Amino acid sequence: MSNDSGGSLPLKITIKAILNVTLVWAMATYLDQYFALTGGWRAIVIVGALLTLLNLLVRPILAVLTLPLKIFATILAVIVVNGIFVWLVHLLVLKMDPAIVGLEIYGGVWGWIVVAAAIGFANWVMKEIIR
Repeated sequence: MSNDSGGSLPLKITIKAILNVTLVWAMATYLDQYFALTGGWRAIVIVGALLTLLNLLVRPILAVLTLPLKIFATILAVIVVNGIFVWLVHLLVLKMDPAIVGLEIYGGVWGWIVVAAAIGFANWVMKEIIR
């Protein structure tokens, strides 16, 4: 009985191993100014097999261990994007007649972070409600 993902686990591991061996060969051949490998084809196969095994066994553990860092980086990127958005709005408001509209953000960098996070969160909530 086959699954929808296209092949059995041993077949997938074999294909990944062949692709990793090919990758190591290509890097040793074309990126030799950065990647030096001695030992010929035996070394290429060994390094390719090690890449395959470590991808199967160690990568999932590292993915779990680095999850907090990934979440932090994502949140930071969202805050930066929203900060740029707020900054653009601020620039446009500065070009307008101050008797009609004014916009100031107080608190220095922390104020900008709080405003950017609040606007980002509110926009997310609005998007989820409208969906």
